[in-house]
Amino acid sequence: MRLGQITCPSGHLVVADGGYLGAWSGERSPAEIDPVLLNIDDPKLIREITGAVDFDIVGPHAEQAAAAYDRQAGVFLYDIPKSHVDKMPRDFAEFCHEQGFDARTEAREERVPHRERVRRSVTRGDGGFIIFGVPVVAVGGLPTDRPLPVEATEQDYGEDGVRLKDMSVRVSEEPVTRTELLGRVGVDWARLSFADADALSSWRHLKPVDGQADVAFWGRDAEEAAAAHEASPLSEADVYGWENLGLEEAIERYETVETWQLANDKRMKLDFRPHSHHWQVMRDVRASETASGVIEVGGAQILFAMTSWGDGFYPTYADYAGDQLVAIRTVLDGHV
Repeated sequence: MRLGQITCPSGHLVVADGGYLGAWSGERSPAEIDPVLLNIDDPKLIREITGAVDFDIVGPHAEQAAAAYDRQAGVFLYDIPKSHVDKMPRDFAEFCHEQGFDARTEAREERVPHRERVRRSVTRGDGGFIIFGVPVVAVGGLPTDRPLPVEATEQDYGEDGVRLKDMSVRVSEEPVTRTELLGRVGVDWARLSFADADALSSWRHLKPVDGQADVAFWGRDAEEAAAAHEASPLSEADVYGWENLGLEEAIERYETVETWQLANDKRMKLDFRPHSHHWQVMRDVRASETASGVIEVGGAQILFAMTSWGDGFYPTYADYAGDQLVAIRTVLDGHV
């Protein structure tokens, strides 16, 4: 099944949870990311994130120690939360002493931007890294001069119905002779994104590109809410609300409906949808028979697709014909 196509001008592909792209720092420090973009409002957790530190693992046995410690890919420990900044180096030193490794951790003065993490991962062949604790896959060697189709295979899983078995960025049609595990993609928003690493620096997750937003609601009491607030049916089945509102008006209507919902103990889902890149591509995903959509951002085509399984940790592989890259393939069934 054809989901769409991407372009990868930098040659560096990132496979990540599309719902978390608001956390992408590009060439900026991750410390500049607003925790609101991570859907975090707990003050304690915000302090943990804003006070996080990145560490390098160094020393004659750095590679061996990092592999044995097995916390993150490569010789880096990113996004160590504030409460563990002092404890983690002691734990690692104790581990190295017990295992006989000559290695240590060194705290970095500045956080490592996510684009730089991609470069490190690709150069070393680590397969990926974490962004605020969520694993993503990063791989190089993608063709830069042509669109690449993204395909999926379906399978009947009996009681679970027909769902996706995998998704693949196709590079060639050569028969696969070997496969390498790159890493697992952590998904908490039931969607995957396949994106050029440079293009993600231009991604606007919540900020409208046109100053407008939609308000949508659905569920048991949505029809009653629509009548009470003079909302209209939207293009999605059984969804009501307003489209193409100015940002201030959209916020006002959202808050009015939310207040009514809470005061009257009504059951429905309420969604604020700013006309951001995320909103644009998800609008196409919702309308697509394949639950996928493509958007052009930063000079590249980025594809989103629903997993059909929901959330989980999805193993992602590089398929080869000899030394020639054939596909980047994310396996969806049997996920954890």
